[in-house]
Amino acid sequence: MSKNKFNELKSVVSVLREKCPWDKNQTFQSLRSLTIEEVYELSEAIINQDPKNIEEEAGDLLLHILFYAKLGEEKNLFSINTIIEKLIDKLKERHPHIYGNLKADTSEEVEANWEKIKKRKRKSKETLSNVSRKLPPLVKAMRIQEKVKTVGFDWEKKEQVLSKVDEELKELKKEVQKKQNNDKIENEIGDLLFSVINFARFIGIDPEKSLEKTNVKFIKRFSSMEKSILEKGKDLNKMSLSEMDEYWELAKKNERK
Repeated sequence: MSKNKFNELKSVVSVLREKCPWDKNQTFQSLRSLTIEEVYELSEAIINQDPKNIEEEAGDLLLHILFYAKLGEEKNLFSINTIIEKLIDKLKERHPHIYGNLKADTSEEVEANWEKIKKRKRKSKETLSNVSRKLPPLVKAMRIQEKVKTVGFDWEKKEQVLSKVDEELKELKKEVQKKQNNDKIENEIGDLLFSVINFARFIGIDPEKSLEKTNVKFIKRFSSMEKSILEKGKDLNKMSLSEMDEYWELAKKNERK
């Protein structure tokens, strides 16, 4: 993007802030949930491998960043220039293998060094001290696992991680068979999910993306099944599970055509 276009965009944001009733009313707090929504919409576009939608959603997210900068400028807190300046300084500081004398030949070495630099700047030197408590649990599990990996706390082989998944599944089955303590079952389900996420991370698969793909696939199949049932003049609520399963398998077959 040219400097002129960037300045034009900043000017548009300023005009909207001055003249649009909705934009006038916005605050850091009111924009927060909307920004989170935009991030998820961008994430969905990425999962769907939709370049045009990625472009649009990235633009929406850029708008939010410029809006936060405008709010900060109005309160004499910060501006888009100070945001950019701090980002440049941070990127150069955390890439000493590019802007300094450090040697880092692999992505793992870069990531480990990034964490060391961040840790030096934190009040707490604990590895997991800056894992946000506000992250969704699945994402938080990923961040925890990625961070402990930087200090060498990780499996050596994927078979070891898969064995851990099997171990956690067996422990869950034992608690389910006892039918005594829901708290223990809940704990074992958590352990199983954590180990599955760990396996996905270890082999380079994004578990959140995998889960979302399954969500989308399930919605598509269920909708196809429901449509076929309605076309036959049947009531889904009055069908047995085995009857519904026949239509479910049909939906799967149609999906593969």
